[in-house]
Amino acid sequence: LLSPLQKWALLALSACSSLCCLSCLLGLLVAIGLTLGNQGRVLLAPCAAANIALAPVSRECPFDPTRVYVSPLWVTGGD
Repeated sequence: LLSPLQKWALLALSACSSLCCLSCLLGLLVAIGLTLGNQGRVLLAPCAAANIALAPVSRECPFDPTRVYVSPLWVTGGD
């Protein structure tokens, strides 16, 4: 069984975790709303390439939206 102090500590940590989760969820919803609101145009705005087709592969673009990122944890070894 848990002591009363441990119960209060668990309640405090749980409440803090819930608030952090809620703030992350709200931030994600705002980011999705802004992206959908401007139809994703702002994502490629920093890209300085004249041709939008070349923008994702230019050095000025902060990310490549067409690239598939693979984590080494997903790659399995041989049989």
